[in-house]
Amino acid sequence: MSTAHDTAKAGAPLPEPTTRAGKAADYLDQRTSIGAAVKEFARKVFPDHWSFMLGEIALYSFISLLISGVFIAMFFEPSMALTEYHGEHPANMHGQTMSVAFASTVDMSFEVRGGLLMRQLHHWSALIFLASIVVHMMRVFFTGAFRKPRELNWLVGCTLLILGLLAGFSGYSLPDDVLSGNGLRITDGVVKAIPVIGSFASYLIFGGEFPGEHIVPRLFTIHILIVPALILALIALHLFLMVLHKHTQYPGGGRTDNNVVGYPALPVYVAKMAGNFFIVFGVLVLMGATMAINNVWNYGPFDPSPVSAGAQPDWYMLFLEGALRLMPGQGTEWEILGYTLSWNILVPALVIPGIFFGFLFMYPFVEAKVSGDNREHHVLDRPRNVPVRTALGVAFLADFILLAAAGSNDLIATHFGLSINTITWVYRILFFVLPVAAFWVTKRICLGLQRKDRELVLHGHESGRVVRYANGEYVEVHTPLDDQERWLRVNYDAPKPLQLEPQTDARGVKRKGYRGDKTWHRVSKFFYEDRVEPVTPIELAAAHSHGEHDRLEASHDATPAAIGTGRSGGTDSQGH
Repeated sequence: MSTAHDTAKAGAPLPEPTTRAGKAADYLDQRTSIGAAVKEFARKVFPDHWSFMLGEIALYSFISLLISGVFIAMFFEPSMALTEYHGEHPANMHGQTMSVAFASTVDMSFEVRGGLLMRQLHHWSALIFLASIVVHMMRVFFTGAFRKPRELNWLVGCTLLILGLLAGFSGYSLPDDVLSGNGLRITDGVVKAIPVIGSFASYLIFGGEFPGEHIVPRLFTIHILIVPALILALIALHLFLMVLHKHTQYPGGGRTDNNVVGYPALPVYVAKMAGNFFIVFGVLVLMGATMAINNVWNYGPFDPSPVSAGAQPDWYMLFLEGALRLMPGQGTEWEILGYTLSWNILVPALVIPGIFFGFLFMYPFVEAKVSGDNREHHVLDRPRNVPVRTALGVAFLADFILLAAAGSNDLIATHFGLSINTITWVYRILFFVLPVAAFWVTKRICLGLQRKDRELVLHGHESGRVVRYANGEYVEVHTPLDDQERWLRVNYDAPKPLQLEPQTDARGVKRKGYRGDKTWHRVSKFFYEDRVEPVTPIELAAAHSHGEHDRLEASHDATPAAIGTGRSGGTDSQGH
């Protein structure tokens, strides 16, 4: 029986579509050739794992931000001109002098139908957006999904994180309330602390002395135009690179760097993505409807005098707040050539974030250099199999969480009746001690788990079944691993430290670049000197060559009498 394809090859035209959808699709395809792209994407295979949805949560939260942001932009007035509020609600705001920006925020919350819901949806979406980016990047980091060929995509993700912080900061500064005004005041202090250009930069940003009359309109332009456009462009690039490089996958049976095991985009994965979107959007709407956040009328319009305990920024800026609170002030201001260096501001506000983001941006290239690995990787690592990378990630996370907690040292003091000075000094000490302890403990745990994997591969799981030989010897029967579990526990790389070439060449001439090679050799030793090699086939065969004992593993129904006399002596060193 001939097919439409055979008819087309013979020169006859394909049958015309009869349905409206078919006609619309045919019209579009003839003018854009989109059918080939859709067919190619529909055949794309995506692996199935819950952690891959973390990036999608960030995407759907951003969509929620755009939807609610468009609504808010219709009613918000980005002006710092003063006005007197005469709205019916809230009663405590009636007759107060405030900026037009603050008045429009209050009016939107109480007078515009759905205004408060949209404001709270927008704020919760921003918090979840940044949280999902951070957790998604943690998954990528700990599993090694940033390795070749995805280094550029990792840089795109790091830039998206910075843009997300900028979007959040510029957004919660717009209402011009006490909390956002204090945040801008801190920003002004940080900018002015920059040597030489600080005061000029502050005048440029604020349009004069703080607070000026231009910062809210400028932040509004940044918040609704510049940053969203950059985020949209980078999200498109991020998704393009993901499709181009194909998706990473967790180790497992049949999964290699040359294939992807999963489900096709259409209809399976697209259906899952659509369902995930409605779940995320529904949860965000529910949070916006039931969980109050950023009630600016409780703080009042910006006034530099009322600064009290409990003035914290959103969670993603808490680490900067904590760093500023922990930095001592005495002896940290130096005057050099007539210029004042305020280290108490520069170190927590610029140096610490610079180290944090510098680590994120540079790490993929450092690891590739010290491992000497230039291969493409599409199968993810188990975090235990890369102890130093996992330990470094935990160490940085520990300090990030510590600084976030330090940003609430006043609340800890008031709620638990503790001395704020004591809390601050404890956090100062922990800032240096905690990451070192977290690194050491995490690395030891990873190495211990690797050694446990070796033991399981070589000797199997403990079954709890003990048998006795005729000569009185007692042994425990171990259950051997199946092929899938064994493969999972042995299929990883354990790179050795880079070899350091001699300082001089064959003619005794000092080799160029020796100092740099020596530095990289030391870094490589830090990464890979302590390692656990995966079990080789030879080791596995030797571990299972125990004569009489092998028959116990092979047959769980064997009786002690059927085993024979066995070997004399006690239990062997493997516990068999």
